[in-house]
Order: sequence, then C-alpha cells, then structure tokens
Amino acid sequence: MNAQIALLLGQDGITNGAIYALLALSILLVFTVTRILLIPQGEFVTYGALTMASLQAGHPTALVWLLLALTLLDGALDLLASLRRPHAWRLPRKSLVKIAYAMAMVGLVNTLPLAQLPMALQALLTLALVVPLGPLIYRLAFQPIASASSLVLLIVSIAVHVSLVGMGLLLFGPEGARTRPFSEQGLELGPVALNSQTLWIIAASLGLIIGLFVFFERTLYGKALRATAVNRMGARLMGISPEMAGKSTFVLAALIGTLSGILIAPITTLYFDSGFIISLKGFVGAIMGGLVSYPVAALGALAVGLIEAFSMFWASAYKEVIVFTLIIPFLLWRSLTSRHVEEHE
Repeated sequence: MNAQIALLLGQDGITNGAIYALLALSILLVFTVTRILLIPQGEFVTYGALTMASLQAGHPTALVWLLLALTLLDGALDLLASLRRPHAWRLPRKSLVKIAYAMAMVGLVNTLPLAQLPMALQALLTLALVVPLGPLIYRLAFQPIASASSLVLLIVSIAVHVSLVGMGLLLFGPEGARTRPFSEQGLELGPVALNSQTLWIIAASLGLIIGLFVFFERTLYGKALRATAVNRMGARLMGISPEMAGKSTFVLAALIGTLSGILIAPITTLYFDSGFIISLKGFVGAIMGGLVSYPVAALGALAVGLIEAFSMFWASAYKEVIVFTLIIPFLLWRSLTSRHVEEHE
C-alpha cells in the first residue's frame, strides 16, 4: 500500500463513516428518548434511495399507496379513540390534515412529469413521501406499548423491520437501483481527486450534525426532547407529552435515514434489503458511544467507516467480520463497568 491508495481508502472510509455517523446519532436519539432500539432505521435509507431512483426513472412510486394506507389506519385509530369520549364523535382535525396530505401526494406522484423534474425537487418529493412514515410507524406500532419493557419494544422493532423489508420487496421489486450523481465535478487535492458526491455527503452530514446541535441547544422542542432523554418521568410531570417526544424522534430518524439514502444512492447500488447492514454499522458506532454519548457515537461510526475501507484492501472477504467484531470489546467493557439497575416506571 502506498500513500495514494491510503488516501483513496481514507476518502471512502470518511464517506461511509459520515453516513454511519448520521445513522448512529438517529439510533441513539430514538433509544434515549423512547427506549426503542430502532432496528428498521436502515429501511428509511433504502426507501429513500429506491424512491429517488423510481422518480428519476419516471415511474410513479408505489410507496405513496403505503403512505396513504398507513395514514388511513392512523385516522381510523383516532376516530376510534374519539368514539370512546362522550360528545366527541368526529375525526380530529389533525387526522383530516394528514389524510389530505397523503391524498395530495398520491395526486402529485401520478400527475407530475417525474423524470423531467429538477433533481432538487425529486429529492424534496422523496423526503415528502418517506419522512411521514416515521411518525406513522411510531403511532401504529410503538405508541400503544410505549410503557412496555425494553425487551418487548425490541421484539416489536424487529417485527417492524421484517415487515418493512417485505413491503420493500413488494413496492420496489428485487432489482437494485442507483441514482444520478448530484454533480459530475470533483476537487483535486494533490494526488487525490475527491468525488463530487463525497463532498456532498460530507457537507450534508456536517450540516445535519450542526443543525441537530442547534435544534437541541436552542429550540424549545429540542430541549423538551433532551429532558425526556434525561428523565422520562420528570419530563412527563413537567407537561412534556411522551407521544409528542416519540413522534418527533421518529420524524428526525426518518429524515436522517431518507437523506442518507438519497446521498449514497449515486455511489452504491441499493436493494430492498440493503438497509439492515447499513444501519447495523451505525449501531456499532452507537454502541461505541455506550448508547449515551452523541459525540463518541459519531466518532465511533467514523472509525467503523475507516476500518471497513482499509479492511477491503487487506482482507476484503472478512471486512464485515472485522467491523462487527469491533462491538465485542465495547460490550465487554460496558458489562464490566456498569451496574445492573432494575427499570422502574
């Protein structure tokens, strides 16, 4: 290995590590606020990439029907809840707004010239289609059992993951897809030519991380989520809705996952079941942070990307084994230094 190869591998490692860092932050955020280990985080990545590819090919994506079906199911649950209250037999206004939004998405997807749209509008339309799935999944799968044990939440999370993988096969088919790059120009830095998509990924990742920092440090909703992460019972006593906190974290997780899929789709072919391995590598970074520290989780995910890139050069057949073996010493260290405390509500 010479210096030029090392620089190229480092570029690939930083690119992958930036995506893993975003996924690690979203997994950590959801876990600290809701105690849900978001196994289906990777499905937001694949749904975003495959939806973007469908739009660029000019095909009305079938994902919009999934969005409409989940929205109608959410409205039915809201109506059922209102029927249990006296003199409130009507669908809440927020449910009507959500149904109208889903119907509008159906109309847009089936009437717009999708392939002729500018890439920025295609990306925005992809976000508009995939991100609402986050709070809908929380409302339908997790909100009714929000007070259950962590083991039950984990089992439900695995079930949601399996369901979304099967739904992805039904909606997108078994073929992989890759999108057009945002731009063709690159940046020359000495002997290394940085790919334009790499620059987009690094810039978007830094922008999201800075945006999340500002959100949690400077906004009321961000401070409410931080309070919920520190002490759920105390936050509830202070009037912070656990339903609001759960839906907000799932919105952020879906946004990060979908944007990650849009960013990496031009440089790698993604399939309907590719999300699990991607999110698992982000989970390794989150474990390095002890499922507590956001900066350590981001650095751990970046290290995962670099180790994966250099493993492809030295032992490509064992790169996945090497990456996932990293989790073992951190789990051993956590088990030896942490005390077991029974969870009380």
